[in-house]
Amino acid sequence: MARLHLQDAEQQHTSRRIHVDRQHRVMGALVGSAVGDALGAPFEFGPPGAFSARFPTAARGVATEMCGGGTLGWEPGEFTDDTQMALLVAQSLLERDGLDEADVFERFRRWAQAEPPDIGVQTSAVLGSGLPWDTAAAEHVRAGHRAAGNGSLMRTTPAAILFARAGQQASMDAARRISALTHGDPAAGEGCALFHEALRVLLEGGNADEAIAAALPLVAQEHRDKWAQVCDPAWRPQDATEANGAVWPTLGSALWALRGSTTFEEALRLVVDLGGDTDTVACVTGALAGARAGITGIPIRWTSVVHGRIPGFGERVWELRDLQLLTAQLDGERHLRLHEPAATRGLPATEVTDGVWAADLDGARRSDRDFAVVSLCRTGGRFGHDVQRFAYLTDDDSNTELVTVLGDVLGDIAALRADGRRVLVHCHAGASRTGLVLRAWLVREEGLSAREATQRVAAVWPHLSTWNTGFSRALEELAG
Repeated sequence: MARLHLQDAEQQHTSRRIHVDRQHRVMGALVGSAVGDALGAPFEFGPPGAFSARFPTAARGVATEMCGGGTLGWEPGEFTDDTQMALLVAQSLLERDGLDEADVFERFRRWAQAEPPDIGVQTSAVLGSGLPWDTAAAEHVRAGHRAAGNGSLMRTTPAAILFARAGQQASMDAARRISALTHGDPAAGEGCALFHEALRVLLEGGNADEAIAAALPLVAQEHRDKWAQVCDPAWRPQDATEANGAVWPTLGSALWALRGSTTFEEALRLVVDLGGDTDTVACVTGALAGARAGITGIPIRWTSVVHGRIPGFGERVWELRDLQLLTAQLDGERHLRLHEPAATRGLPATEVTDGVWAADLDGARRSDRDFAVVSLCRTGGRFGHDVQRFAYLTDDDSNTELVTVLGDVLGDIAALRADGRRVLVHCHAGASRTGLVLRAWLVREEGLSAREATQRVAAVWPHLSTWNTGFSRALEELAG
C-alpha cells in the first residue's frame, strides 16, 4: 500500500487530553530541529569541544553562536540537507493528505538532482540509482552497501508531528516506511520509530526515556537488543561502537543530552561539543529538546536567524515564520496561512530609557537601520535591519512560559546594549507587550518596583497599556 491517510490512522486511536502548551511544544520540535541543524553545521566533522572552545559562554550580542562557515561555508543560521529533506517530507504529507511514499521519493529525487551542497553518500546513491521508490533502497542494501546511517532520522520530525495524534502504532509504522525510502537497513527504520514515539510522548508533556522503554518491545527482535543498549539511561556517547554518522549513536546521543540538561541551550551545547556529524546529531537533539522546552524555551538569538532554501524547489527562503506556520498545519490546522498584520499608526521610535527605544509595528519597520530590533509580535517578514530578534509572546493569557521569555529578551537587550547598539522594542500597537518589556527592563536594570517602572514608562511612552493581568503578575514576580 503506497498511501497512508492520517484519518485512517486516527480512527484507530482514542483521543486523550493534550497538555495545555502543546502548541508551544510542537513548534519547539520543528523549529528546534532546524535550529540544531544550523547551529551544528559550522562544526561538522570537527573535533570534540570545538563549540565550547569558540563560545565558552552564551553569545547574546550582535555576533551569536549562529556563526556560519564550516567546510561548506554556511551562512549564519542557514540549515542544511537535514532540514531541507524534512521540509520536503512535510510538504508532501500536507499536500497529499497523508503519507504517499512515491511522492516523497520523487521530491527527494528532484532535490538530489539539483545538487544540494550537502547530501549523504547513501542518500545520494539511492536517489541517483534510477530505480523505483519501492526498490531503490533495498537494492542498495542487497549490493552490500552500508545502510544504517542517520540520514532518515534527521528528516523525520514533520512526520512525527503529523502522526503523533494518531497514536503509537500508526506513528511508528509511518516512521519505518519513510525511512525505508532511502535507508534499506531496518535498523534505521527502527531508530526512526523510536524517535517518533519519544517525540509523541514529549509533545504531551511526558518523558522520553519512559516512552522509549515502552516502545522497545515493538522493535523488531533482531534489532531490539542493540537499540535497548543505546537507549539505556546508562549509555554515553563514548560507549558508541560506530561514528555518530550512524543511526544508533545519533539517537543515543540525543537522549543522553536530554538527560544531562534542563534547557534547550544546554542540550545543544552538549551534542555539538561531541564533534563529528554535528549538524545531524544537533538536529535530532533539537527536535526532542524543543518538544520538551517549547518554542519559548529556544533562545530567540537562534530562532530569529534560522533560514534556508530547498534546492530544486525555487528560490524561496524559509524563515522562522514559515516553520511556525508549517508546524501548525502539521498539527491539524490545515486552514492557516501566513499572517499579514494590519497597518498601524506608525508611532515613531522614541527613547524610553538610555539606549532602549519603543515603537509600534510600522514605526519599527520604518526606523533607522542601525537599530537592533526586538519584535514582540508577528511582523509579516523581516524589516531589513541587520539585527532583528523575534520573541514568541502573545497579548493574552496563553503565555505559559512568560518569565522564561522575558529573561531571554532582557538578556539579549543587555548584550546588544553592551555591544553599543540602540535597541528598539515593538509589538503591533506598541502598547501592552512593548510596555511589558520596557517596564521589565527598568525593573531589572535600575531595580525599580513594578509600580515605579510603570510610572516611568508612561511618562515617556503614553501608548503604554496595562490591561493584561498576566503581564502585571509576571512583572511583579520579576520585581520580587
